[in-house]
Amino acid sequence: MVKETKFYEQLGVSPDASESEIKRAYRKLAVKYHPDKNPDPSAQEKFQEIGRAYEVLSDEDKRKLYDRYGEDGLEGGPGGPGMSAHDIFAQFFGGGSPFGGMGGMFGGGGGERRGKDVGHAMPVTLEDLYNGKTKKISLNKQIICSSCSGSGCKVKGKSATCPDCRGQGVKFIVRQLGPGMVQQMQTVCPSCHGEGTCVKPEDRCQACKGNKVAQEKKMLEVHIDKGMKNNEKIVFSREGDQHPDIKIPGDVIIVLQEKKHDRFERQGKDLMMKKTITLREALCGFAFPVEHLDKRILLVKSTPGEMIKPGQTKAIPNEGMPQKGNPFDKGQLLIKFEIEMPDTLTDEQLKVLAKVLPAPTRMEMDYNAAEAEECYLHAYTERQQQSHGGGGFGGGYADSDDEDDGGGGQRAQCVHQ
Repeated sequence: MVKETKFYEQLGVSPDASESEIKRAYRKLAVKYHPDKNPDPSAQEKFQEIGRAYEVLSDEDKRKLYDRYGEDGLEGGPGGPGMSAHDIFAQFFGGGSPFGGMGGMFGGGGGERRGKDVGHAMPVTLEDLYNGKTKKISLNKQIICSSCSGSGCKVKGKSATCPDCRGQGVKFIVRQLGPGMVQQMQTVCPSCHGEGTCVKPEDRCQACKGNKVAQEKKMLEVHIDKGMKNNEKIVFSREGDQHPDIKIPGDVIIVLQEKKHDRFERQGKDLMMKKTITLREALCGFAFPVEHLDKRILLVKSTPGEMIKPGQTKAIPNEGMPQKGNPFDKGQLLIKFEIEMPDTLTDEQLKVLAKVLPAPTRMEMDYNAAEAEECYLHAYTERQQQSHGGGGFGGGYADSDDEDDGGGGQRAQCVHQ
């Protein structure tokens, strides 16, 4: 039974909420009420409240004090003075801001040694980027040995200065390049591996074998926000490998890798799909269902009286990808139409079409019908084009030698009047 529930209510979670539930609630509210995103004057006060609530509930010791004694029990408790709401926000989002307006917080400044960042690719579907999703990833990370606190010794203080490098961690090697010419090189001490200290075999920690670090499996929850893009990065601050000589661990960076979708293609904020319709549908209208990325069924209908042209693209507003941070602002669903033409038409069908369709335009060139040659078109394949020696109009004619050999391929058949 907790003494107070104020902080839990500010985050919108129950007193028995898990660590991941508290993180998820803070993430949602922090983005909503951040002053850079929400200009409402009351948002600043709300932002400070949820920052204070998350600072306490995300810390195991502070949360225990709060549950037992309430907010008054936190005075003089562990952790010292509280962080500001902006510092908590920056730390939560990996030293930066999802809005792009805040600088890095943990850049490793002040000369402190910082560990290397580790990147991991995470395959995601277009549905994940449209609807948002939380995925888990298991990582093996290096942590400081808990048995020896990173000393590598059974008993604290048993490590000694490396005799080979005298505690410098490096050795200097002199090489003879030629008569009267030498080169001095600096290299990592092979005895202590650059650490300056070494431990006798009998004094080494049994848990880490004197290596000062151990391996741990870490489970990370990756929150994919609606509208995130391919190759977008999600940063987990200071979740990289630990080492006694590294003051600040590196970050774990998750890179989203969008899988190819079988129906939709993302084009920025818009979604593109292709649809093949018949000639009748193009002229007389159509209606067809489309299953969206959130499983909704859209019934797409043409405007009465409108005809669709081959290759024409039509748009459905507000059915594209959501914008990150503002999921109600969506792009368009674009549909590119292809027309499936009939192979042949009967004489009766041709007569009907001739009556309803506009008459052909007048020919641009005047000609003598008695002298004109009638030519009928035949099927032409790419293989025939290659046999004619490539493209161009000249490829359709053969010289006299080709005619003697029976070459030249198929030609248009003309009837002389």
